[in-house]
Amino acid sequence: MTADAIFQAIQADPQNQTYTAQGIQPLYHVTPDAEILLISQAPSRQAQASMTFWDDASGDRLRAWMGMTKAQFYDSGKVAVLPLDFYYPGKQPHGGDLPPRKGFVDKWHAPLLELMPKIRLTLLIGAYAQKAYLLDRPKTLTATVEQYADYLPDYFPLVHPSPLNYGWLKQHPWFMTTVVPALQQQIATIMSD
Repeated sequence: MTADAIFQAIQADPQNQTYTAQGIQPLYHVTPDAEILLISQAPSRQAQASMTFWDDASGDRLRAWMGMTKAQFYDSGKVAVLPLDFYYPGKQPHGGDLPPRKGFVDKWHAPLLELMPKIRLTLLIGAYAQKAYLLDRPKTLTATVEQYADYLPDYFPLVHPSPLNYGWLKQHPWFMTTVVPALQQQIATIMSD
């Protein structure tokens, strides 16, 4: 299937009728030259409204972790974004966003991944992405992120850069001193090739 055919099929999917009826388009970004793939939960409300992925405080922090400027992130042609759900899922009553809908990854990730044969590194951002792609991971997000090197060269698990995770970052200073420099090295190597 072509990228356009997949996009139209996603919009026509009965699972997405509510969004399509409101004129909301699926938010993801695939390009045949992409070498870095970001897989995360779902677009934020702000990203969905602007139709620009990672267009929020979380995106600013993620780019800092990656060592990338906004121009490199959005305009280099080397970065693709494939959330577990392509639509903002809404808020949970106790805070945070609702989880991505079930079955979405199974339907849409494989055909979209086929369009990106040059992917060298996939960032698995947050527990949902890690559960979907790392079948042999430890039981906790913390342990998975701490053992990031076990998943290289294909995957790099990260905590979500959401402001809701400030507490986690303070409790785990090794993330900024060990994991982030390793991530930046991986990204810099890809960007310089």
